[in-house]
Amino acid sequence: MAFLLNGDSATATLLLQMLLVFAAAKLFAEVSEFLGQPAVVGELLAGVLIGPSVLNWVQPNDLLTVFSELGVLFLLFQVGLELKDFKLMRVGWDALAIASIGVLVPFVLGRQIMLALGHPQLEAAFVGAAMVATSVGITAKVLADLGLLNHRASKLILAAAIIDDVLGLIVLAVVSSLAKGPVNYIELSLTALLAVAFTVLVAQFGTRTFEKLVPHIDRAMKSSKSQFILSIVLLFGLSILASRAGVAAIIGAFLAGMALASSINGETKTQTAGVTEFLVPFFLAGIGLHMDLSVFARPQTMWICGAILVAAIVSKLIGCGLGAARLGLRNAIRVGVGMIPRGEVGMVVAQIGLNMGVIPKDVYAIVVFMSIATTMVAPSLLKLAYRDLLPEK
Repeated sequence: MAFLLNGDSATATLLLQMLLVFAAAKLFAEVSEFLGQPAVVGELLAGVLIGPSVLNWVQPNDLLTVFSELGVLFLLFQVGLELKDFKLMRVGWDALAIASIGVLVPFVLGRQIMLALGHPQLEAAFVGAAMVATSVGITAKVLADLGLLNHRASKLILAAAIIDDVLGLIVLAVVSSLAKGPVNYIELSLTALLAVAFTVLVAQFGTRTFEKLVPHIDRAMKSSKSQFILSIVLLFGLSILASRAGVAAIIGAFLAGMALASSINGETKTQTAGVTEFLVPFFLAGIGLHMDLSVFARPQTMWICGAILVAAIVSKLIGCGLGAARLGLRNAIRVGVGMIPRGEVGMVVAQIGLNMGVIPKDVYAIVVFMSIATTMVAPSLLKLAYRDLLPEK
């Protein structure tokens, strides 16, 4: 503690940044809800305001990125804990249809727009790949705040997002391989198979396994917080395994929560909710910190940003909506809207393309803008899509 008392500058700077991000996110969340908008919108806008594009009080850095990644892990874990009776395999075929069409349409549309604007084939393919995968954290947060996680359309969104992640991985792997040379189809197939096997095994057997294990662990451990300890161990353990298996770590976190949903007590869920409440603002405001408003300095870039943003919204709305068409128009719209946010997933794809020298900086900025803008419009669209299920005020 001595270095804190002595005013270590690096530590003081980090603490100040944490204070600014957390306080701004919570303040704007309150303002957003006062104006009748989802709290998530305010937290995202808080990041834009205090970030480099406006006030420049806080800049993205490695430590804030760690808090952001922890935030989305705990968010998806908390969502999983609230889905006590959710059986992934029961909605598997519907979710597969939603994810498959919802991957194909954005990729083709994004690629064709860039080709029509005169961009090279590989560059256009990377933009298409960035438009494929859904960032389910934002949608999950909005649905949780609205108390609609257990609605049929919401469960389909969560299941489709898991499959979407695997399909998005395959698209990214193919595009990245094309940038390096010939595609290794055997390696690609093995990665996809491992990702699917991991997800199916945990989803199918996780709940039953921990319903039997948790009582034994409770009796064996002396700590009064044994269930909380088990929850954190499983959260990080399955997140690591998911990442090793080729799917996003957040999918492992979600599956961990789902596996424990019917096993742990209310006190443990309250404890994890407290940690989540602390960390999630760093994830939401952290996305806003990456917003680069300077992309609008050139009119041509601004028009491309607009075209890509519209394509990103419409392609998921139509693609995923078509996949959910047999559920009725209202549910199809809900599913389509729920799959719109690209968030950190799109930014990661853009970063890979930039590091490989495949996309230039202006195209990178366009993709990052698309990722953040889709994330910012989705909460309000979700609230509109589910408006008939919300209690009247």
